[in-house]
Amino acid sequence: MSHDPVDRQPLSRSLSLGPVAPESQNRSSVAPGAALAFALGAVALWATNALVGKTLLALYPVSQVQFLQFCGAAMVFALIRLTSTPPFPVVGEGGSALAAYLVGFVGLVGTMVLQYIGFASMPVIEANLVAYTWPLMTAAAVILLGRPRRPLLLGLAAALGFVGVALVISGGRAQTWFQGGSLVGYLAAFGSALCMAFYSLAVGRLAVSPERLLLPSALIGVALTFAWCLHDGVVRPTGAHLLLGLYLGAGPMGLGYYFWSRAAKLDHGGRIAVVAYLTPIASTFLLTLSGESLSMTAVAGAVLVIGSCLAVGVEGTETRNDVQDGR
Repeated sequence: MSHDPVDRQPLSRSLSLGPVAPESQNRSSVAPGAALAFALGAVALWATNALVGKTLLALYPVSQVQFLQFCGAAMVFALIRLTSTPPFPVVGEGGSALAAYLVGFVGLVGTMVLQYIGFASMPVIEANLVAYTWPLMTAAAVILLGRPRRPLLLGLAAALGFVGVALVISGGRAQTWFQGGSLVGYLAAFGSALCMAFYSLAVGRLAVSPERLLLPSALIGVALTFAWCLHDGVVRPTGAHLLLGLYLGAGPMGLGYYFWSRAAKLDHGGRIAVVAYLTPIASTFLLTLSGESLSMTAVAGAVLVIGSCLAVGVEGTETRNDVQDGR
């Protein structure tokens, strides 16, 4: 797995958001299909995250759910690391290596801890939608750092997306925002989106294999959430709940992050950000089946968020194609 040619790029070149080199273009001719497969695998796992998380958070403190999740993820990342070929060393030690590991920490620990604080502090179905504004942020960033063909249309699509976020948060309550959850919860969910957007943009441009970034971050997450559990107190989970907690780590966090990281390394154009919006659609559907509900205003907001991300993602694909055709 880790001998993907992309992993051997010099760090300075792999961090560039500009056009790829001709040899990279040749290698990437077969990459879109693999990137799409990895991205869809991640989305399938992420779609179950909110529903399983909601089930456990109804019985256990968020610290304990997160501890089980990071334990499951650490086991998966360790297994991937042990079964893969020896990873290539980080190109450029010192500050470059530290920056690479910081990307992993922000992307994994920052995203998941803030997301679950949001789940625990507000209606899960709303927190899930707010946390999944990150594909919109990712797609917009890729385009803004390039040369969009229709900047006014892009700006309008992005603005409508964040209007949708406002509608989801307010639920149509003109007088009282945050009535369904605390301000901390909404800020945490939005912070989770920022962390994941940063990770998606950065991980594909680092000359480090995903398992090398994610295993240390998961182990740090285990240590931090264990200390958090000691502070909050521990409730002994039943066998079924223990398995669900480990599944959250092994599935949505472990394999989900690994698949998405591989997709990001193969993508190099921001196209897979559009695929990510299948996750809130699928997870919202599962939450609705479990009894969660949204007001009609919040539903309209969700449609705006998802639709704007699709519009921005299409613009990103067209802009990327223009850059490649103009070489």
